[in-house]
Amino acid sequence: MSSTTTATVEIELEPIQDQADAPERHNGKDEPTSTAESERNKVAVSTPTELPPPITAVHTVQRWNSPRTNVPRVFAAFYAFIVVGMNDASYGPLIPYLEPYYNISYTIVSLIFLSPFLGYSLAALSISTIHMHFGQRGIAVVAPLCHLISYIIISVHPPYPVLVVLFILVGFGNGLEDAGWCAWIGNMVNANRIQGFLHSFYAGGATISPLIATAMVTKAGLPWYAFYYMMSAASFVELITSSWAFWPQNATKYREENQRQSDDQSGRTRKAVKNRITWLCAVFLLCYVGAEVSLGGWIVTFMIKVRSASPYASGISSTGFWAGMTVGRASLGFLTDKFGERISVVVYLAFALALEIIFWLVPKFVVSAIAVAFLGFFFGPLFPAGIVMATKLLPVHLHVSGVGFATALGGTGGALLPFAVGAIAEKKGVKVLQPIVLALIIVLFVIWLSFPRVKKREDD
Repeated sequence: MSSTTTATVEIELEPIQDQADAPERHNGKDEPTSTAESERNKVAVSTPTELPPPITAVHTVQRWNSPRTNVPRVFAAFYAFIVVGMNDASYGPLIPYLEPYYNISYTIVSLIFLSPFLGYSLAALSISTIHMHFGQRGIAVVAPLCHLISYIIISVHPPYPVLVVLFILVGFGNGLEDAGWCAWIGNMVNANRIQGFLHSFYAGGATISPLIATAMVTKAGLPWYAFYYMMSAASFVELITSSWAFWPQNATKYREENQRQSDDQSGRTRKAVKNRITWLCAVFLLCYVGAEVSLGGWIVTFMIKVRSASPYASGISSTGFWAGMTVGRASLGFLTDKFGERISVVVYLAFALALEIIFWLVPKFVVSAIAVAFLGFFFGPLFPAGIVMATKLLPVHLHVSGVGFATALGGTGGALLPFAVGAIAEKKGVKVLQPIVLALIIVLFVIWLSFPRVKKREDD
């Protein structure tokens, strides 16, 4: 049975007169009726009205389509992740052309993987402050601007040191969107499904990026930097869609929706960094993103140098990896929601381990291309599952700080480990890619099994 909360309000009614033309009543001294007598003409009526929620009220978890304003915001976040995915997957196909253009070695060219590390780190330190001062609107404007400015300058092919610095700015924009949108969506109903779709759009962008970049260079005969003409246009669209969708989400709105976020910012950050769950998620994402970007970034060079494939076929194999990831993230999120993150991720990692061994030990291009596509399929759900696990185990008021720190450290893995592959490949050859990725998958197993079981969200 439902009950209605009522409150007593006063409604002033006209005095009822005995006759239609009755004269105005006086108090005997030719003065109007006193205020006290007027007050007696007011009637107390019980009527439903809106009151503050009781202290036992429970926070309502948002859905992707509830409130309705979430729909354009979710799709704006999806598009933003397409741009991020296109950026991350473009390194691999362009590396073989950056080397001769700038006349640099594997180690030096690997700096384009390393430089976003600083940008991700800055994003981790500033994301909570941006939310508190500008709300989600701040993320929606600053991140696309970082992309747009960087890509416009890169498209005029500046000296290589400038290129490295610009990728710091790209990493900052990526880190803001990665942490901001993952933390927001990770706390929704059916989070694995929505996170899966979010990251499938990332993988979708990563799928088309190598294909476009390879075709532009090998088929159309365009210089490598022509790819960034397209990235500049994509970032301009990103700026328009994100700003429009999230413009109402200013700092005031953010504080209203996240009341516990209004306490000391540095205190929240310290709490998040001290929390064991934050570190488990951070190290898990570091190893995962390191393996993902190492594969996506060096697979083209690996196929050319080790599997003796043509540049175009090698570019297609990179597309297969990211396409597998797109399908995996879009489809396996439903299974993850059904069976839970803990057991699902163990199964995905088992398949990934077997496929990586096949990829490494069977020296056939076709087998390698098929294995890496299925590797992408089972790799796909790992990142969103890690984010959802963190949001289930961390208290709500630490989501932005905790997930921001974890994804920033994940971005560090995407910078440091591909750089390490390049540095080692300079001495040992690019074949070192396979044992490094295999070792990372084993480490992912160990870290995932270290997560506590999800019982209830902590309060502190």
